[in-house]
Amino acid sequence: MGTDLGVLAVPDDVEPGDDLETHLGEAFTVRRLRGPDLFHHFERTGAPMVPRDIGLVIGETGIARGDRVLDAGTGTGVLAASMARAGASVVSYERDPEFAEVARENMELGGVADAVDVRTGDLREAVDDLEPSSFDVLTLDTGDAADVVTHAPDLLVDGGFVAVYSPFIESTRAVVEAAREADLSNVRTRETIQREMQFDDRGSRPSTAPVGHTGYLTIARNV
Repeated sequence: MGTDLGVLAVPDDVEPGDDLETHLGEAFTVRRLRGPDLFHHFERTGAPMVPRDIGLVIGETGIARGDRVLDAGTGTGVLAASMARAGASVVSYERDPEFAEVARENMELGGVADAVDVRTGDLREAVDDLEPSSFDVLTLDTGDAADVVTHAPDLLVDGGFVAVYSPFIESTRAVVEAAREADLSNVRTRETIQREMQFDDRGSRPSTAPVGHTGYLTIARNV
């Protein structure tokens, strides 16, 4: 691994607390991954959900220990791993077999392989095989999320939540319409915007860097 302090060779059996040196003799100490580190260290198969959106998903749905989550569009698996680290057990569907295998390896890296069941397949085709009313939260990060949202009342426990992440407004509108047609309650969509602050000798102000769009998050509840 290349750094500005030299090349760092990381052995496969490295453990937290181990000390390593670059070829220039600069010391590094291995640390255990924390939740925010997953975004940077998981092998990527696409653009993972960013921490601020993950935080909104967990905060808005109240995911906690003992919850059972049904997830689709695993991708890199940052969301699934984060929900597992919050104490939930997660069943996650990924259509691309190669992406699914990478996600399983990421779950091992994140220490949540026992809590996340990554399945290769299309959730839409598996809905009829899932036990009704057996999930507390349904999270979706797929272009066809609206098709799955229609099944939410059958999949979720009473009071369970749906959280759908969509990069485009057209698919977001389709999700909102599907949620309303399914008689889900409190349907709302948000875009999370953050600005970093700059502090220097001249004064304090928001950063002039552009505010980037990540996605739209739609939350709804089963009644």
